[in-house]
Amino acid sequence: MGTPAASASASASASASAAASGPPAASPQAGAPAKPPTMAPGPNGLTPVFERAKQQTDKTVALTFDADMTSDQGPRAADGEHFDNPALISTLRTLKVPSTIFMTGRWAEEYPDQAKSIGTDPNFEIANHSYSHHAFKSPCYGLPALDSAAARADVDRAFAAFRQAGAVNTVPYFRFPGGCYDDQALRALSTAKVTAVQWDVVSGDAFAKDPGAVAEQVLTGVKPGSVVVMHCTRSAAPVTEEAVQRIVPELRKRGYRFVKVSELIGT
Repeated sequence: MGTPAASASASASASASAAASGPPAASPQAGAPAKPPTMAPGPNGLTPVFERAKQQTDKTVALTFDADMTSDQGPRAADGEHFDNPALISTLRTLKVPSTIFMTGRWAEEYPDQAKSIGTDPNFEIANHSYSHHAFKSPCYGLPALDSAAARADVDRAFAAFRQAGAVNTVPYFRFPGGCYDDQALRALSTAKVTAVQWDVVSGDAFAKDPGAVAEQVLTGVKPGSVVVMHCTRSAAPVTEEAVQRIVPELRKRGYRFVKVSELIGT
């Protein structure tokens, strides 16, 4: 689940590279770039980190949604807990909001039909939020931690889960569980050839009960080139869909255009 974390000193330079030799994926459908833009590696080859568009005059904003599910939450899903949010996805489609979904591999396994539907819709792109939603740096909000080798394998396993579900509009971007990372985590992922994506606007939708407060927090924080972190999990973020219904028309009224993360990185 996205939670604010301090930027590591090794946040990479924001120069974009058109080549994405990242994780293997099926040929993307219309709406997903054949070679999504990535950032150049950081110092000593560390995984680069993107937080906000370098070009900050164009009134664009990326709404991103973390589809969280940890590797051990299967029994809770079997008992009826909903880690998905079909109403949110439907609203984004109705409002025609291009969005980036940071999905865990475990979520894709639990909801393969939804993962495929999202991952074959040109309105969306699927990015990697790990397989297990375990921490890549400790401590991290109580999440179990992975060592470097396990962390690298966790990323590959998530991309494999997306392919297995039939999601083809995938991009070589990665969001650290909890937003927690350090140089060691960036080094562990350096061979994955992904761009790590953080955010500059925290929606506060996790466990929120007031959609108006979530909407106000987003509307107050958004600037040209912003990346907003929200969630696509009913159990943990039950008011996100209602908040989006308030956020989208207001930002459009202010002259903002919604884009996927790939468009922001490519500017």
